[in-house]
Amino acid sequence: MGLDLDKKKAMVAEVSAQLAKAKTVVVAEYRGLEVGRMTELRAKARKSGVYLRVLKNTLARRAVEGTPFAGLSQHMKGPLVYGISPDPVATAKVLNEFAKANEKLVIRAGAVPNAVISAKEVTALALMPSREELLAKLLATMQAPIAQFARTLNEVPARFARTLAAVRDKRQAASAQ
Repeated sequence: MGLDLDKKKAMVAEVSAQLAKAKTVVVAEYRGLEVGRMTELRAKARKSGVYLRVLKNTLARRAVEGTPFAGLSQHMKGPLVYGISPDPVATAKVLNEFAKANEKLVIRAGAVPNAVISAKEVTALALMPSREELLAKLLATMQAPIAQFARTLNEVPARFARTLAAVRDKRQAASAQ
């Protein structure tokens, strides 16, 4: 049984709302993938903040029409799952990792605003560190000089204390003889 016009409009509006805040869209063919595996993929996507949806291609074309992802419509053929995310790397990571474990999920293409990327480029995007990892590396890089400076400042009194302890130990050894 097909969807009525109101449900189709609601679905297109829902996907359009996700596309409005998206940084990446990845399209993958899921032909032959079991329902259990698809449920597993949806759970992983939800955990990573990725909007994952199986749509009719005609509805997907309507949703991307007039958006920065409009170029992706030429790749909308066959049974496809659409991954949409505001994180530029999350969608590619989730679908790429899942495709490695399940050969029936094949990444067809992806899109970033105003550019369509190939499946190979989606894989390269998946290998990039996430935003959180990049922020952690930046913070560590910014903290390193301050931490080294603090250790250097701390070394002066520590060396003085070790010198006093050595003098004390030497006097105790001399008085014990």
